[in-house]
Amino acid sequence: MRHRATGGDGGDLRTYGVVTAAYWADTITDGALRILVLFYFYELGYSPLAVAGLFLFYEAFGIATNLIGGYVAARWGLRSTLLAGLSVQIGALTMLLAPSEEMLVVGWVMAAQALSGIAKDLTKMSAKSAVRLLVPDDAPGMLYRWVAVLTGSKNALKGVGFFVGGLMLATVGFRAGLVVLLVLVAAALVLVVVAMRADLGRPDADARFRQMFSNGRAVNLLAGARVLLFASRDAWFVIGVPVYLRTVLGWSFWEVGAFLALWVIGYGIVQAGAPGMVGRRGTGRGPGGATATGLALMLAVIPAGIAIALGSAADDAVVLVAGLAVFGVVFALNSAVHSYLILAYADGDRVAMNVGFYYMANAAGRLAGTVLSGALYQWQGLEACLWASALLVLGSAAISAGLPRGPAGTAVPQPAAATTGALPAKSP
Repeated sequence: MRHRATGGDGGDLRTYGVVTAAYWADTITDGALRILVLFYFYELGYSPLAVAGLFLFYEAFGIATNLIGGYVAARWGLRSTLLAGLSVQIGALTMLLAPSEEMLVVGWVMAAQALSGIAKDLTKMSAKSAVRLLVPDDAPGMLYRWVAVLTGSKNALKGVGFFVGGLMLATVGFRAGLVVLLVLVAAALVLVVVAMRADLGRPDADARFRQMFSNGRAVNLLAGARVLLFASRDAWFVIGVPVYLRTVLGWSFWEVGAFLALWVIGYGIVQAGAPGMVGRRGTGRGPGGATATGLALMLAVIPAGIAIALGSAADDAVVLVAGLAVFGVVFALNSAVHSYLILAYADGDRVAMNVGFYYMANAAGRLAGTVLSGALYQWQGLEACLWASALLVLGSAAISAGLPRGPAGTAVPQPAAATTGALPAKSP
């Protein structure tokens, strides 16, 4: 039996609502901060590779954060990781509000970005784990819908953050934009302290860190596929496309921010609607490994096609906007299937650990994509970033082929003695 937060069903839903609101606030901040840092330092004369370097700690620390965060959540509860994430984000924003611009050297900014990455991953792991804990074990279809809505809304709001970041940089400037974001995260922290009166689940004092790596074959394969899937996106998304739009096509800050915002918002909307487009309608079951493999193979064709079209007589702006829109739709469906599968494959008594391990892989993929985006763009331009994206997606498809082929259900719950920060299944 899994253990719920005290307060009955209404209390559980209120707690989940608080977690979600905090996740949304941090998501908007994360998106806006990325655009602020990207263009502020590029305009100061940093090369594409140097700008990519500013995000290395952001991604690298995400790897460790998801591992440690999963263990902390199992040991002390999800409330602790959520509060820690919001507090660390406040610290990151405060660091970037340095007394003088001379303090904003590479090392200082990388350290601040490291804290921001830690904050983002702690809040994400807390929210995603909460979904698994609130959905009945015998309702995989419901799990698919809930995680799709949460993930889709998060990405839509991250897109809003991109737009807000570009707009603030073009209007109020770098420092004033940071102050606005600081107020937003502080408000979310106060909300959690005041409104979240119970831990989400019962902490397990017997949890051990080594258990983070004791995953089943399906979880390990899915994590491997996730590494390459997200590396394929960030190989063009982080540096290549924004810098290309700004320097080659001559777009303004707010135009680039608006495009990235619309892309991520559309991506989030598609993710939220994924259960109606990809799944086992009418069966009450979610998608399986075969779905993830097929979507990855479909996705690989798109960046390769964009790269070929950029070398033709076609208008580059039209090629990029149209091509990346199609990429976003297929990528969103693939990501939504992955987000469902990790919760379906997770051991119900070790969900925070399984999710932490999985998002460690997600962070590793973003780190690899970030490095590739800056290096390949500086070396051979945007086409090289897109070809790398195609190859990485093919690798993801190859790994996904080893997943269980049929529709996935959730793991069978274990005895109460092994509980690690989880809630009981509710009746459908």
